[in-house]
Amino acid sequence: MPGPFDLNDTAAYAAWRERKLADHPRSLAELIVEVDDPRSLSAAERAALADRIARCNMAIYAGRTREDADKEIVMALGRSFGLHRLDHNAGADEDAVTSLQISDDARHTGYIPYSNRPIAWHTDGYYNAPARQIHGLLLHCVRPALEGGANRLLDHEIAYVRLRDRDPAHVAALMRDDAMTIPANVAEGQTLREATPGPVFAVHDGHLHMRYTARRRNVIWHDDPQTQAAVRALEEVLGGDEPLAFEATLQGGWGLLSNNVLHTRSGFEEGSRRLLYRARYYDRIVAA
Repeated sequence: MPGPFDLNDTAAYAAWRERKLADHPRSLAELIVEVDDPRSLSAAERAALADRIARCNMAIYAGRTREDADKEIVMALGRSFGLHRLDHNAGADEDAVTSLQISDDARHTGYIPYSNRPIAWHTDGYYNAPARQIHGLLLHCVRPALEGGANRLLDHEIAYVRLRDRDPAHVAALMRDDAMTIPANVAEGQTLREATPGPVFAVHDGHLHMRYTARRRNVIWHDDPQTQAAVRALEEVLGGDEPLAFEATLQGGWGLLSNNVLHTRSGFEEGSRRLLYRARYYDRIVAA
């Protein structure tokens, strides 16, 4: 159907773009909503979070639970925004909520999220099959690192705007069904995950979805000039001085609630007690 993400519907795009840029927060402070307990939001707290999510696909809540490690904080907050279908990924705990901390056990060693190394721009679950795409993402901080561990955040719709304004052909290339392929994950002769080709930008129920990683290893981009040019342009957008990208260091009791926006993580000190919970959902946030 025609709409702002249809490259042939320039009128709808122009109107949507104008609203998007006018409504988008201009500072990190505008993203942050103080809440008492994320397990039981007041109507005003929920409305404030929903407002941020409607404007830029994300909100940061500053809760007062501090180092409370109760996972119900994550589960209850997710449910209050229509997030129910959790992704049971390989690194997650039994309840499908992942404990992000430095870990050297056999299941987590070698995977960057469980180390103190920096993580480049990505959306979560970019290697998932099309039927298991991650639309909602919740990060909850129990204990921050003593130093480092900051996240840069960028609404994926802003990345779309910057690329389409440069050249709509970039968007067209990244909407190909085989634009980006993540090769199969094979360990000790066993295939843990099949190869997963798919688009970078896609439209689901009228909403823009993005799957992306800036990693150069284990990523196969479609080998044609249009896609290669689009990838370079996207890298320039993400590597530039984007005024609508924000940097935040989550504190104990704080969290990020988002429609799986683009994000990074800076490195942090060795031996840190840093602990974040991560919940990935097949659902998109119901903000209304």
